[in-house]
Amino acid sequence: MTQNGVALITALLIVALATIITVAMTTRQQIDIRRTANIINSEQAYMYALGAENWVRRILLRDAKSNKIDSFNDIWAIPIPPLPIVGGVVQGQIEDLQSRFNLNNLIKEGQASAEDIIFFERLLAILELPPALAQVAVDWIDNDMEPQVPHGAEDNAYLTKTPAYRTSNTRFTNPTEMRLLAGIDNESYQKLLPYISTLPTYSPININTASLEILMALVKELSESDAQTLIADREKKPFQSIQDFLIHDALAGLEIKANNLSVSSDYFLLTAQVQIDKAQTQLNSILYRSSDKVEIVMRSQGAIY
Repeated sequence: MTQNGVALITALLIVALATIITVAMTTRQQIDIRRTANIINSEQAYMYALGAENWVRRILLRDAKSNKIDSFNDIWAIPIPPLPIVGGVVQGQIEDLQSRFNLNNLIKEGQASAEDIIFFERLLAILELPPALAQVAVDWIDNDMEPQVPHGAEDNAYLTKTPAYRTSNTRFTNPTEMRLLAGIDNESYQKLLPYISTLPTYSPININTASLEILMALVKELSESDAQTLIADREKKPFQSIQDFLIHDALAGLEIKANNLSVSSDYFLLTAQVQIDKAQTQLNSILYRSSDKVEIVMRSQGAIY
C-alpha cells in the first residue's frame, strides 16, 4: 500500500509538472504571437505613414503650381482627418515651418546676425523668457570661442556640468538642442518650442502663417490688438505681397525690416499618426519644396519634445 501511495503521488506530481509546463509554453506562445503581431502592425503603420508623406508631397507640389503664396486658405493647411485603413486609421497635419523663427538665422554668412538676434530677443520677451537667451543661442552655433557680450555662454559655461560638454559650433539640427543651453530649463523650452525651428538654410518668416507672438516680435512696438487685426484681415484675404503687408493700417508709423519677410514658404512639417490594432506610430517629416520637387530634409518617429 505504501508503494502504491508513493506511485500515486509521483504520478500526480508528474501530471502537475506537465500541466505547468504546458501552460507556460502556451502562455509564452501567445506572448510571442502577440509580439509578432505588434511588430507586423508597427511596420505596416510606418508604411502607411510613408504613404501619407508621399501624398503630402504631391499636395505641396500642386499647391505651388496653383498659386504663389502660402496661407491657411491653401489645401495643405487642412488637417488630414482620420481615414480608415485595414485594421486602423491614419491622420495627420501639415505645418508651415516658416511660420516659426529659424534659430539658425542667428548666424548669417558666418557672422552673428544683429537683426535676427534683436527679433529673437523680442520673441523671448513676449513669451516672458529671458532675452539674454538669444546671445546664449548665438554662442552655441557660432564658430568662435568668444562669448557674446554681456550674456553669452561658450565652452566654459558647460565644461563644469556633469557630464561636461562643449558648444556645438555648428548650426542647430533639432530644436531639442535648446535644452542643452545655459539658462534653459524644461518649462522654458516647452514654452518656446511652438515658435522655433532649425531649418538648414536662412529662411524668412511667412507673414500669412506667422502666429500672433511672431508678428509682434517681427514689428517693434506692434500691439497685441493690432497683431490680431492683421491676423483677422489675412484670414479674409491673405497678403499677396510684402508690400500689401507693409501698407496695412495696423503698421502705420512702425519701423519694419522687410528683408526677413515672405508670403510664401519652402519648408513644411508633416505629422502623420497611424494606428493599426494596438500598434501606433507617429512620423514627423520636414519637407523642402523647390520649384519642381519636394525633398525630405529629416524624418523622425515619435512625439516631438
